[in-house]
Amino acid sequence: MKFVQLDIPGVYLIDHEKKTDHRGYFARIYCENEFQENGLNTKWVQMNQSLTKKKGALRGLHFQRNPMAEIKLVRCIQGAVLDVIVDLREGSETYGEKASVHLSPKNQHIIYIPAGFAHGFQTLEKNSILFYMHSEFYSPKHEGGVLYSDPGLNINWPLSISDISERDQAHPYLNELKPISV
Repeated sequence: MKFVQLDIPGVYLIDHEKKTDHRGYFARIYCENEFQENGLNTKWVQMNQSLTKKKGALRGLHFQRNPMAEIKLVRCIQGAVLDVIVDLREGSETYGEKASVHLSPKNQHIIYIPAGFAHGFQTLEKNSILFYMHSEFYSPKHEGGVLYSDPGLNINWPLSISDISERDQAHPYLNELKPISV
């Protein structure tokens, strides 16, 4: 596996090394030993999958606060998305900064998102499916969000938004949020 730290400390793009032959390929997408060697989380308590039907649909930007702040491992297994994360960690030198990566089955990237980040994505193809691993259980009383269109974040969503929930449209601006203690 290849671990590439992005510009925000603690955020990694993970690529796997394929072993190929005439039948196809084999690749590890998770290895506890390799994650430990890179100082990353190895405890995953929940796995989720989402299907987003419309191209241009937007989900996010979501997070959970302590004691349920979660680390996520996200992979696109069908379609394609622009995955965006925002650093909300209290005291972080990169607080309010964002990173984005293109996820698809073609590039097979995985993004490792530390606790204290908001996460969202826009579908670049219809019927996009994401697979998530979470370090904490879902907790509605600890969840929150930041507004996807906050001008202070200046996120360049690549497509016109075709679908978004009322909940995601009602999230506060970054400057209205209390940073996340992790």
